[in-house]
Amino acid sequence: SGYGEQQIGNDGQVEIVYKKRDYPFLKDTGVIVDVTIFGEEIKVKALKLEPKTFGTVPVYYLTTDIAENKQEHRQLTNILYDGDERTRVAQEIILGIAGFRVLEAMHENVDLIHINEGHALPALFEMLDKYGGNLEALRRRAVFTTHTPVAAGNESHPVELLAEAGFFGKTNIEVAISLGGHDFSLTVAALRMCRLSNGVSQLHGQVANQMWSWVDRRCPILAITNAVNLHYWQDPRVTQNKDTDRILDVKREMKAELFDYIEKETGKVFDPDVLTVVWARRFTQYKRPTLIFHDYERTNKLLEGRKIQLIFAGKFHPNDFHGRDMFNEVLAIAAKNPHVAILPNYGLHLSGLLKKGSDVWLNTPLRPLEASGTSGMSANMNGSIHFSTYDGWAVEGTYHNLNGFTINENVHNEHLPLEDRNVQDYDAMMDLFENRIIPMFYDNKPEWAQFMRNAIFTSQSYFHSERMVIEYFTRLYKGI
Repeated sequence: SGYGEQQIGNDGQVEIVYKKRDYPFLKDTGVIVDVTIFGEEIKVKALKLEPKTFGTVPVYYLTTDIAENKQEHRQLTNILYDGDERTRVAQEIILGIAGFRVLEAMHENVDLIHINEGHALPALFEMLDKYGGNLEALRRRAVFTTHTPVAAGNESHPVELLAEAGFFGKTNIEVAISLGGHDFSLTVAALRMCRLSNGVSQLHGQVANQMWSWVDRRCPILAITNAVNLHYWQDPRVTQNKDTDRILDVKREMKAELFDYIEKETGKVFDPDVLTVVWARRFTQYKRPTLIFHDYERTNKLLEGRKIQLIFAGKFHPNDFHGRDMFNEVLAIAAKNPHVAILPNYGLHLSGLLKKGSDVWLNTPLRPLEASGTSGMSANMNGSIHFSTYDGWAVEGTYHNLNGFTINENVHNEHLPLEDRNVQDYDAMMDLFENRIIPMFYDNKPEWAQFMRNAIFTSQSYFHSERMVIEYFTRLYKGI
């Protein structure tokens, strides 16, 4: 992926390595489209993932790494979300304009364009060209999902740079400014160019409406909560035994499989009888991967006392130096603590092992910056208890002291300095670990098994992708 592969160097620090890979299941369509970026013609080739390969919809992949392009242009599609601004803008033009042209060349019947975040916004300008600049005609056929309240996810660029790049197609710069401003906001423009938009959880829908309330002529922002594919993520053993007392035995089997992987990767031997807590997601500052070590001595008492064992995994953006530093901080702790492990290269396989093999799925974002989060949903589907700050999907799906636990659910500390919030959230988290979660896990297995069943039923009844797709169709797409 564009985040590269994580390797642990001889100095005990993480480094990112990029490796070019071939994907033989991608079919060469033979289609190459032209797009002009910063005044130069670049050719974009389309590869296709057929539905039968993984049971998906058809997916087109775009690459500029072909012989027809200059060497510097061949690199444009190599790294996801490149940190160089001009390269990033070029990538968005490839995604939006070249992507739309590929759909036309493949004779796909496009009734509506749905863009996720602002990265594909040039597709809307390409459509606007086709409608002769008629913005209302475009709006009837465009919808938008905003994914995050974090500033980095709502990018902006100087409008002159975007015009020079060809981001706006034939739309003149004055019209572009009226849509996105001089410091052109991709999110603001999308809200003005689309018929409807949505946030990705009920809380995020509220946050997004408040966040963008100042934008005149914006479309309504609905809330459609994210979900996961139940059939992909839930282990068949859980499906077969969720109503029985054997659910505890199934969890033990899945923990053993995870611990085999850990031993091969790290040499550490984890105990299936010890409460296993997993923090696994993107390493970035607002998700606070190191919160549980805020008071290392207090946490270490639980580790040395064999009350908990901790597993971490997750990638950081190559340009997120705070994320890299937090990863290295956990690496250093794991190097000296036999009851802490950190696993590089968090991907689908490892994600599945962790969700099946964990007892507690820990989630510690700063409220309300977690727009949704989905990893806890698939962990719940495998009987892992969600333990989270009251943010994202946890507001809807984690019922405190019934199917999981929430940290500071009734405490509004968003106005406090970060350090004070960290102290409050850490203390609340540790109080629940010490006084409720650990005693239940070791001393009341029937109650723990019931929590597992409650978590499984909650996630599979509502937080599955079938419900989400129906909502997108009926609420966002229908009636165009």
